Amino acid sequence: MDSKVSEGGLNVTLTIRLLMHGKEVGSIIGKKGETVKKMREESGARINISEGNCPERIVTITGPTDAIFKAFAMIAYKFEEDITNSMSNSTATSKPPVTLRLVVPASQCGSLIGKGGSKIKEIRESTGAQVQVAGDMLPNSTERAVTISGTPDAIIQCVKQICVVMLESPPKGATIPYRPKPASTPVIFAGGQAYTIQGQYAIPHPDLTKLHQLAMQQTPFTPLGQTTPAFPGLDASPPASTHELTIPNDLIGCIIGRQGTKINEIRQMSGAQIKIANATEGSSERQITITGTPANISLAQYLINARLTSEVTGMGAL
Repeated sequence: MDSKVSEGGLNVTLTIRLLMHGKEVGSIIGKKGETVKKMREESGARINISEGNCPERIVTITGPTDAIFKAFAMIAYKFEEDITNSMSNSTATSKPPVTLRLVVPASQCGSLIGKGGSKIKEIRESTGAQVQVAGDMLPNSTERAVTISGTPDAIIQCVKQICVVMLESPPKGATIPYRPKPASTPVIFAGGQAYTIQGQYAIPHPDLTKLHQLAMQQTPFTPLGQTTPAFPGLDASPPASTHELTIPNDLIGCIIGRQGTKINEIRQMSGAQIKIANATEGSSERQITITGTPANISLAQYLINARLTSEVTGMGAL
């Protein structure tokens, strides 16, 4: 079976998705995109890299199986070269393995693991690569991360075997692909200024500051520096409107917070009224209704999204 796949006898077009950190993506793109151009030309595979200033990016490799294997080989060797280069400047003596993370529809992971783990064990033993299938699905998707590490040759053999499994058992039902969230980190308001946290620094965020000040004032007549909510005659404030959002049940907790602390914080910061509907049977989503001025609503939406993003990117602890 293996030889048949690599000889291109099974020349089926396949798509493999990889999850990479920004640094890894940079290495594959190369100066002015030269590395990825060379990989595309030499492998014959289509290699697409997701857009966005995300800490994670998706690299999609599509093509006949033999083109995919060539592209994978080039990526694995490139990563090994990066490791060798970084080792020449460090005192480490043992060489870390090359690691790739595939993104696989959860409905195919069962076949990859096999009965009682038999298939994954067979792949590990025959290729010498370490293979791990994540227990949980990636946020807001029906995909799981499959981490492969080892020497480039072990990784290439391993990918070949994974491709065979994926061709033999196509995904069942609809797959919701994992999309990395942009790195919009938590927002902090201090002294009427909005800051986003990047690494260990708070970066002033002028657009959010404007929004925050607008929400706090609710009227064009108060001086800009004033951050105490002012409620002038009703005719002066913009008319209230309502906006509805739906949030997956499993993420609603991070918006409500312990005993409602987070949602109260969002209400206070945005000045909007926020109602969360009760869970309805059979539905995997909850309705959130936000009422207030357009500025209140946009700020509330921003804060809710920031909470979701921080939860999804593992910054939930902040």
